[in-house]
Amino acid sequence: MNYDYNEKSSLFVKSLGSVVELVDAPHSKCGTFGYVGSSPTAPTLMNTYTRFDISFKKGKGCWLWDQKGKKYLDAVSGIATCSLGHSDRILRKKLSAQLKKVQHISNLYKIEEQEILSKYLTKQSCAESVFFCNSGAEANESAIKLIKKHGNTAHAGKECFILAAESSFHGRTLATLSATGQPKYQKGFEPMVKGFKFFKYNDIASVKKLFKEFKNNDQKVSGILIEPIQGEGGVIPGEKIFFKELREICNQNNSLLILDEVQSGVGRTGKMWGYENLEIEPDGFTLAKGLGGGHAIGALLVQKKANIFSPGDHASTFGGNPFACRAALTVLEEISRRKILNNVFERGNQLKCGFTKISAKFPNIINGTRGLGLIQGLVINDTYTDAKTITLKAFDKGLLLVPAGGNVVRFVPPLIISRNEINILLKKLNLIFEEL
Repeated sequence: MNYDYNEKSSLFVKSLGSVVELVDAPHSKCGTFGYVGSSPTAPTLMNTYTRFDISFKKGKGCWLWDQKGKKYLDAVSGIATCSLGHSDRILRKKLSAQLKKVQHISNLYKIEEQEILSKYLTKQSCAESVFFCNSGAEANESAIKLIKKHGNTAHAGKECFILAAESSFHGRTLATLSATGQPKYQKGFEPMVKGFKFFKYNDIASVKKLFKEFKNNDQKVSGILIEPIQGEGGVIPGEKIFFKELREICNQNNSLLILDEVQSGVGRTGKMWGYENLEIEPDGFTLAKGLGGGHAIGALLVQKKANIFSPGDHASTFGGNPFACRAALTVLEEISRRKILNNVFERGNQLKCGFTKISAKFPNIINGTRGLGLIQGLVINDTYTDAKTITLKAFDKGLLLVPAGGNVVRFVPPLIISRNEINILLKKLNLIFEEL
């Protein structure tokens, strides 16, 4: 499919006259967009990303400036990562002070910042204990190992499986890729790690069917790994009744329920933790992205039943180092001090109302809206256009967006975004749809 495009745009025009061709190509973790004529990867970098021919020289709050001085409203925030926005004053101050003390030692020793952070996280959640690592994929790897150990202990001698949802996304490592319910990501890396089975998201009948099959075959389910809101899968919120039944099934079968909150955790949905929207408590949940506000940290948090790791079971060289923990502590403290959860709730409602009006204005382009707080999506009518095209056109309007699966344009701005900035975002979006 070809689209006419602005010949003056240095970002997207290849030497094809005024036409650019959009193609699927891997972008960051989501792998949902790319385009012919994108910037070639530097020869010293492995060719793992299709990058836009743009780099940013500075950022402040919800705004980024490119090398030419053009200003962009950032509704991506490093893909739901920069919770406090760019170059936050308090974060700069706290991290600068930390660097004057110590940035890394080793988990061979006690780490004060790690202990303080673990106490803060457990006090604010249903968890009693935390393991720290460096990313969402590592946190989910930890969860998979934990589920496997639980199965081998609780169901010794039985063949055990881990269940996950179709259209899910849990990471790019081999095990987390095996737990991801999207075959397109697995292509070329077969065989996958064995022991995973998939059910339909928000469909309890498909879950019960699997449990019945396992029972008939004298097999067991060690646990379930699932997102409270599917991000890469198309911004699909979990349904309360589904998760409540999922919790009950896990209780009945001595299976762990672990939630992947890498994208939904740390205030993104308007609640501190995504599971709070579902009125359940999981046996554990994973965090990353927004936890460090742009700095690398991941975590697996567990309740008593899942607190089963022993020394030597799992480890990380960098996990929970003083610098990363200081970043996370600062993010959490600022979310509380500035009452940012209130802002996420209010700005989320403002965004949803704006989307409803835009959807009514362009019913031939937009099929619907969905999401919670500041993780929201517009479902695009694929017979008219696609999410990639809208994302590309947004660059010309000084707006950064990111697609998700199911032809959805995803909006995950910094949690500090203001009322005025949401209005600016909606105006820019309206202009984009008017020009389609």
